[in-house]
Amino acid sequence: MIDFVGKRYLYFLLSLLIIVPGMIATGLHWVQFGTPFALAIDFTGGTNWEIIDIARVPTTDEVRAIYAKYGIRDAVPQPETLEGRQGVLIRSSEVRPEVKEQIAGDLRALLGNFTELRFESAGPSIGTEVSRSAAVAVGLASVAILLFLTYSFRKAPHAFRYGVSAIIAMLHDVLVMLGTASIFSLVLGWQVDALFLTALLTVIGFSVHDTIVVFDRIRENLVRLRGMPFDNVVNHSIMQTLDRSINTSLVVLLTLTALTLFGGVTIQHFVVAMLIGIFSGTYSSIFNAAQILVVWEHGEVGKFFRRLLGRQTQKATA
Repeated sequence: MIDFVGKRYLYFLLSLLIIVPGMIATGLHWVQFGTPFALAIDFTGGTNWEIIDIARVPTTDEVRAIYAKYGIRDAVPQPETLEGRQGVLIRSSEVRPEVKEQIAGDLRALLGNFTELRFESAGPSIGTEVSRSAAVAVGLASVAILLFLTYSFRKAPHAFRYGVSAIIAMLHDVLVMLGTASIFSLVLGWQVDALFLTALLTVIGFSVHDTIVVFDRIRENLVRLRGMPFDNVVNHSIMQTLDRSINTSLVVLLTLTALTLFGGVTIQHFVVAMLIGIFSGTYSSIFNAAQILVVWEHGEVGKFFRRLLGRQTQKATA
């Protein structure tokens, strides 16, 4: 029997060690660029133009000089290599079709003939609408999960705690994914797009699903093992569901790993986000969600703040 509950603060500390670097990266990115992570045109509006088979990678000044001729002064080139073919991804504010042809002519004069891999353009109003919809989607999903779990566990003692604990564990996974996105934005120049939002909502559902399995076993064991200390009931329930949680997640993780390695660059960012989120969701369901119930049952958060307040009062008196 592994003592999961007895080591709960070790697991909380490990979660902090994972989340804090992401929060630091988020702050650094906000200070430098005004956003928590690099946002794709899905959220900001603008144009992504990816070309390959070029003779050389242009400098930032060269690209900006070409774009500036047509009133676009925020072009940012990012070198890329696709299956050994040299290319560049140019991000900028929106490029109209008639202007695109003129810019393409200037780029060919600078770099020679090239192959256009993709050209995506969206207006600022579309980006604003997608951003608003993303925030609403995550918020509504959280509220719906809280209400559903509170109702589903209404016959268990303190049903509301199950819903709140699941939401806290879910927020852990959201913070891990957002923090990782900030780190990747700073280090690799990755952007957060609509596919990342899809991955985020999928992970939210997966994380809560896995947490419900553990909580449901706790509810059953509270009746079956009546009289046993709550800590032991929770620990026993985690042990009973451990194999199922790990086996289910492992199958998904192996599939996502294969897609990361062999799925191609177009879905790579989405798959990596899913991979990180599913791993985090499995961890939080086993090591965090049920432990929060134990902490709440013993009132440990209130005791911590009361002790802290008492020490401050003693220092002030001394």
